[in-house]
Order: sequence, then structure tokens, then C-alpha cells
Amino acid sequence: MKKQVLLYKKLSPLLMARLHEQTEVTLIDNLNADGLAKLRDALPRAHGLLGASLKLDAGLLDLAPDLEAIASVSVGVDNYDIDYLTERRILLSNTPDVLTETTADTGFALILATARRVVELANMVRAGQWTRNVGPTQFGTDVHGKTLGIIGMGRIGEALAQRGHFGFGMPVIYHSHTPKPAVEQRFNAQYRSLPELLQQADFVCLTLPLTAETEGLIGAKQFALMRRESIFINISRGKVVDEAALIQALSEGQIRAAGLDVFEREPLNHDSPLLQLNNVVATPHIGSATHETREAMATCAVDNLLAALAGERPKNLVNTKAWKA
Repeated sequence: MKKQVLLYKKLSPLLMARLHEQTEVTLIDNLNADGLAKLRDALPRAHGLLGASLKLDAGLLDLAPDLEAIASVSVGVDNYDIDYLTERRILLSNTPDVLTETTADTGFALILATARRVVELANMVRAGQWTRNVGPTQFGTDVHGKTLGIIGMGRIGEALAQRGHFGFGMPVIYHSHTPKPAVEQRFNAQYRSLPELLQQADFVCLTLPLTAETEGLIGAKQFALMRRESIFINISRGKVVDEAALIQALSEGQIRAAGLDVFEREPLNHDSPLLQLNNVVATPHIGSATHETREAMATCAVDNLLAALAGERPKNLVNTKAWKA
């Protein structure tokens, strides 16, 4: 008898065919109120779950007594109670690696867009306000040769460092749990404490996961350490930053600008003060949003789920303590 898979993310026909060949699939194609009700109804029969952007807590998963595995189409796993899953021996997998380069591209796009005021000045042209050569009030700032500060030197941080070091001749400084000798050698990078990095970097880039330790890591105290010429970039998670403190720092000129792909609440409210600031470039969480990368992520998730349901260890197992060899 085929195992039951509850899918709450649309997949390509090829991946759907793979799942249908090996499992019985129930698709919830919309996570509105009706879709969530259907999901709750289907959970008691589910052996596997596959999807993204849905918080799966004990209140939901207690409805799934036969659940064996969850394949998240994401690298972040802050939507899951890992201790709960481990206690129940439910295998949680994610999709690292395949989105690294694309997300780093997004980060560097935000660096360039904020430094050169691309969105603000493009909107000026679109509004018919370009009537003379731009002057100092529209000038941006250079990227090449400036100091790139990266908070969180994982895969994405390394890819960002590569772009800055080799592509733009940027000195790289970084902060992480521990020094990274290989990163230091490859990019001539230098480790800094968090206060030192904030004080020295021209571009402060967040590329770290959301955990209990990182939530609210950057707030008023940290923005006060940054220089007025500094630009803040966040491609990690919105809740790593105190958004009210960021708005104040931008409004009062404590920092030059911010490029943001993530926010405390998503989608961002249309009346957010961030959207009233010309020195903010805001994008709708597009870090991995290319056709190629999203298909690669979905493929990775399907591979993970089918392996787990076949009794094999998924390649990208998050809660390794749940695995019984």
C-alpha cells in the first residue's frame, strides 16, 4: 500500500508524476481558510508532508499520528518545533545548497540598488521628473573598494563574500559563532566582534538563520554603532531585526539606507513606514525566486521526502537525532 503524502505547495508536472508514482498524494493548493480546513482533515491519514511557508506546530501535527517525515521547500526551518519533531521521530529535511548562489545574487542586487539609489531614481524618471542632469542631491555611493561586513558566515555569507571580494575588490569582515579559517584564507576576510563589525563596515549584511539566539539581534543599540554612511542589507529573516528601531535609524539618518528582502511580518503591510522612506529598497522575499532555483528546491524536497518514506536517511536531514539507523 502506498504511503499518504499531504502536499501544500504546487509542484511541476514532472515532480507531481514522481510523487504519484510512489505515493498517494493529497494536494492543498491554497492555504486560505478553506485550504487549512482541508489540511486539518487530511492530516490524520498523512505519512509525509511537503511544502513551505506554513507554521507546523504541535496543535496541527498532533492530528497526524502516523506522520513520518516533513520535507520543507526552504533552507530556513523556523516554522518547525524541532524538539517536538525529534521527540516523535518525525524526520525534518530542508533544501540548502541549491538556493545559495541565487540568494547571494539577491543580496548583491540590494547592495547595488541601495548604494546607487536605483529604485528611487528610476521612479523619478518614470514620474517624468528627470528634467536636468542629476546633481549631488541624487548622487549615490560607490560599492567597489568599500568594506563588506557579513553577519552569519554560512553558505550564503560565503557566496556574498565571493562576489564582494573577487567582483568588487571589497575588504571583507565577518561575524559568526566561530572564526572560519578557510573563509579568511580564500577571501582575505577578517573576523570581528559584532560591535566592531557594525562600527567598521560600509555595508552590513545579514545572512544568518532565525533562532532563539538571533531573534532581535539587531536593534537600536546596534544601529547606533553603525556610521551614518553605512547601508544595511537583510536577506536572512525579518525577525532578526527590530523593525521599529530600523525605521527610526533610517528616518533620523543614523544610517544611509537599507535593502530589505525580509520583514517581521510578511507580506509587508501596505502602510508600513518603510514604504514611505526613499532610502529603502524593499523586495517581496525574492531571495530564491527564480524558475531554476525554485524547481531545484522542489526537486530536493521530493528527493528528501521519498527517501524518508522509503526508510532511508534524507540527504538534508535537519533533526539528526530523530534518525534511527
